[in-house]
Amino acid sequence: MTLDAFKTIFRNGLWKQNTGLVQLLGLCPLLAISNSVVNALSLGLATMFVMAASSGAVSSVRNFVPHEIRIPVFVLIIAALVTVIDLAMNAFVHPLYLVLGIFIPLITTNCIVLARADAYAAKNHPLHSIIDAIAMGLGLTLVLVVLGGIREIAGKGTLFSGIDLVFGATAQPWVLHVLPHYQGFLLAILPPGAFIALGLLIAGRNWLNARAEQRVRLVARLHEAAA
Repeated sequence: MTLDAFKTIFRNGLWKQNTGLVQLLGLCPLLAISNSVVNALSLGLATMFVMAASSGAVSSVRNFVPHEIRIPVFVLIIAALVTVIDLAMNAFVHPLYLVLGIFIPLITTNCIVLARADAYAAKNHPLHSIIDAIAMGLGLTLVLVVLGGIREIAGKGTLFSGIDLVFGATAQPWVLHVLPHYQGFLLAILPPGAFIALGLLIAGRNWLNARAEQRVRLVARLHEAAA
């Protein structure tokens, strides 16, 4: 893979084809779990791991799976990997596992994972597929974290609330009280707050894209005028 191809894959995953802001896939976990940075980051990393592993596996067996049964086979691969993540989190970060609950097993049916496996991994080299899945998963994770940060600050006035669920009671002092003595805003940590925050993020991305396109057109006109 050339450096330009590598950059293109990550540019697509992080910005141009971002699953959360452009493709609008996997909105159920995106809106339900993004009420804090810790929850959002945990689910995002779990999803990214499943995407990378499943894309590599799907790409490796793509020539041996009949086209007619590819979807059940892909789902079986994804389900096996999700089971590994589910059992690992249950064993090592049990308090966080209880908080994330059903959304860990639901990674199996997350349309982001299956769509990327079918649209890209089933047609490309394993290494390229893994890199593409990491880029797409990282783009989703960044959206989750930003959304979680916005909602946590607006709803509780803190950042990294619940980090003790991952690192134990000794991590409680790591919580940042961004707005001391803040009484909280319940709407921000409820599903309607997630819809509003995600809408603002989508609007912000579209505005930045429009400005970039406007600059390109302006530069093109200046070059034409100079010529």
